Amino acid sequence: MKFPSSSSSSSSSSSSSFLLSVVVLVVICKSCESVKLPADVSVPAVLVFGDSIMDTGNNNNKLATSARCNFSPYGKDFKGGIPTGRFCNGKVPSDYIAEELGIKEFLPAYLDPNLEPDELGTGVCFASGGAGYDPLTSETAGSIPLSGQLQMFKEYIVKLKEHVGENRTNFILSNSFFFIVLGTNDISNTYFLSHLRELQYDLPAYSDFLVNSASNFLKEIYELGARRIAVFGGPPVGCVPYHRTLSGGRERKCIQKYNDAMMFFNDKLMKELHSLNQKLPNSRIAYLDVYSPLLDIFQNHQKYGYEVADRGCCGTGTLEVALTCNHLDATCPNVLDYVFWDGFHPTESVYKKLVPKILQEYINQLQ
Repeated sequence: MKFPSSSSSSSSSSSSSFLLSVVVLVVICKSCESVKLPADVSVPAVLVFGDSIMDTGNNNNKLATSARCNFSPYGKDFKGGIPTGRFCNGKVPSDYIAEELGIKEFLPAYLDPNLEPDELGTGVCFASGGAGYDPLTSETAGSIPLSGQLQMFKEYIVKLKEHVGENRTNFILSNSFFFIVLGTNDISNTYFLSHLRELQYDLPAYSDFLVNSASNFLKEIYELGARRIAVFGGPPVGCVPYHRTLSGGRERKCIQKYNDAMMFFNDKLMKELHSLNQKLPNSRIAYLDVYSPLLDIFQNHQKYGYEVADRGCCGTGTLEVALTCNHLDATCPNVLDYVFWDGFHPTESVYKKLVPKILQEYINQLQ
């Protein structure tokens, strides 16, 4: 038998030490998160329901919907420049939430045909662009309604049990963070733009209708095992470029009526979530205010390093969104100067600033 010389043995030892160091470093970095959690708090997965703010590609194969964006210039700043179905130039809040919690870099769409079984245990996204608490909102947009997202969640649980077993599944469901982002399309599109519900309800009654829908949904996912649930309030939708163009007059001002309606809905939603927290044993349900921080960015954009807050980066920036923001449109020279990517959705840069701040503020309510 030929033994290695002392020099080759030393080289081999050094190489092994180096590889070990790399492995340790990778493991350490994998577990790092920006949001600090107590040592005894485990968050195995992130599960997301909602609309286009959170959708990571569930609408890609729904050819009947106009709420689709799996084409350029969407995703131009995403890893590899790939249009994944995210309504943004890059990552969306779903991704940043998972990343901030140290779980994974991207949150895959549940309907992604390439979804690996191992991804189930760390979370997926059920959100669908165009969806709302109101079934009519989703129907009009051709998106996956809240009932459909709930059905996908039930299918997810079955698949998860098959993959990791019942005990691990129960642990994942009870310890994971659930995020819900809905309501914007209801107020913006179904109530004000199309007037479909304005003819049936005054604003207080419609807000009650939406809050009741949200409450029923939360009870259903609670019954299925969810315990740590974060519900985002609606944004100042009257300030998105699309509405400024249609209803903001020559100066394209924010539509205060839309913003007031959203604040009214948010207030009712917040009160209902507080009530549910008292009624559902062991639940930790948090209302996350995004209205205030987003309004500050919209109104004081230069403070955050942005030059343009009333137009999107895609095309003219006034109306283009989804199918009307496509490869035929030029984009702005520097997306980092813009608050909005298209006529409705913020840029990746805004999400990157917003999500860590929101999580840090409310994380204690979910523990």
